[in-house]
Amino acid sequence: MQKVDIYDTTLRDGSQREGVSLSVADKIKIAEKLDQFGVNFIEGGWPGSNPKDIEFFRRAAKIPLKNARLCAFSSTRRPGEKVETDSNILALLEANTGTVTIFGKSWDFHVTDALKTTLAENLAMISDTVRFLKEQDRQVFFDAEHFFDGYKANSQYALATLEAAAAAGADLVVLCDTNGGLMPWELKTIMTAVKEKVKIPLGIHVHDDAGMATANSLIAVCEGAVQVHGTINGYGERCGNANLCTIIPNLQLKMGIKLVTEEQLKSLTKLSRFVAELVNIAPAEHQPYVGYNAFAHKGGIHIDAVSKQPATYEHAIPEVVGNRRRILVSELAGRSSITMKTTLNGINLDKERPETASVLQRIKEMEHYGYQFEGAEGSFELLVLKMMQAYQPLFKLEGFRLIIEKRESGQLYSEATIKVRVGDVQVHTAAEGNGPVNALDNALRKALEGIYPALKRIRLTDFRVRVIDGVDGTGAQVRVLIESRDDEMSWGTVGVSPNVIEASWIALVDSLEYGLLFRKLPEFTEARKVLEQLKGEGLIMPS
Repeated sequence: MQKVDIYDTTLRDGSQREGVSLSVADKIKIAEKLDQFGVNFIEGGWPGSNPKDIEFFRRAAKIPLKNARLCAFSSTRRPGEKVETDSNILALLEANTGTVTIFGKSWDFHVTDALKTTLAENLAMISDTVRFLKEQDRQVFFDAEHFFDGYKANSQYALATLEAAAAAGADLVVLCDTNGGLMPWELKTIMTAVKEKVKIPLGIHVHDDAGMATANSLIAVCEGAVQVHGTINGYGERCGNANLCTIIPNLQLKMGIKLVTEEQLKSLTKLSRFVAELVNIAPAEHQPYVGYNAFAHKGGIHIDAVSKQPATYEHAIPEVVGNRRRILVSELAGRSSITMKTTLNGINLDKERPETASVLQRIKEMEHYGYQFEGAEGSFELLVLKMMQAYQPLFKLEGFRLIIEKRESGQLYSEATIKVRVGDVQVHTAAEGNGPVNALDNALRKALEGIYPALKRIRLTDFRVRVIDGVDGTGAQVRVLIESRDDEMSWGTVGVSPNVIEASWIALVDSLEYGLLFRKLPEFTEARKVLEQLKGEGLIMPS
């Protein structure tokens, strides 16, 4: 079986994406996660380019990596300078990594117009740098920058740059599609020519400007590349780098090339979302394998088939990469959608029962009104319980009042007064907030936390408002989606109304009630008895 190494450059190339700025602490955390996942090489940065990367390598030296080798990155020596005194090369050595990657120009256009030097001097720069670093007992990878464009412009010279690196002792040369415009059929032809001239191992480093980064990486492996470069989530300059979250499972699951253990592969989705959270970029919901919607099913015919045999509409098992199947309930749904959705959430609703049809009809009516349950599993499950007469409200609202005041200082002041009843107990309280919904949330929690202490574990993590139909302007119907979580899980709820406060209230109440009801707390023994009774009657079948 072909051995392939994964070379992660999230900490350097990935940080060149617009909006990404990693602190040293961020880079350390990501490096530790990459090592746990099982990548072979972690490119930590370019120590000659900025103090942050120098500090990273200083601190990273104290991390006991178990699977990966840390790699420092730099350019070849500068034109006309001695390699022994070049500041970039000295900083590279000071990073004290056993493996180093240097990049050099392989496109004659860049040599003459960007570096402003001769073609011969560029070859000398490559040879001198590789030879010097090998003398310092380093494992040396040579990134042939712009190789494919260079080959198409002047194949003889592009190949000469690879031969110069190989002759000087490079352990591996990496063919780079730096501008990201390479087509797969071009890669195949060019790699065939490269293998005739270069006898040391080859790697591949491609960008995604033409949407071909994954395809080019995989084909390069088919053509003999033994090292694949990329970043988590495909982060990188312009359109990004090759996406390791897609490439790794493709290599392992589709091509049979063992890269990581089965347990490590199961952490791929968590790794993807961890990095996304750290760089403060919303995860790409439709990203292959690890995206939130990668295994989501909405069409009724699809869901019916998946409920019988997942392979009908899934190319891989979600759990293998740490993801999960999601059933989206909408106006396109059939009975199988409802039954499968509830099964995934712990309730097996028999699709032959007439109650299932009632649930489906009610969902379609609500979605026609503007509801959307695709991101609101909490509201969906509560709706099922209500339709099956298994729902008992945790409190009754007797009324609330909101005061929003713009003061002379310019500060906007919000206060909510609320009156709720729990059993025979009435609670009347008030709270402030940084906005009307926040004030309402604070007041409701203040009223209920003495009765339901577990509310303190539930926190709102996202709040989104969408105008459903803008024809009516400020009087249009709005949909509010709230995401909440506790120490164990997260869930979404939804509310719809022409009044944004009412829509927010509906989603907020669902959020808190779902968070309490499904935590199996003692307060809800009676509600669970009703649920068990319905299961016993066969109306809701236990999963």
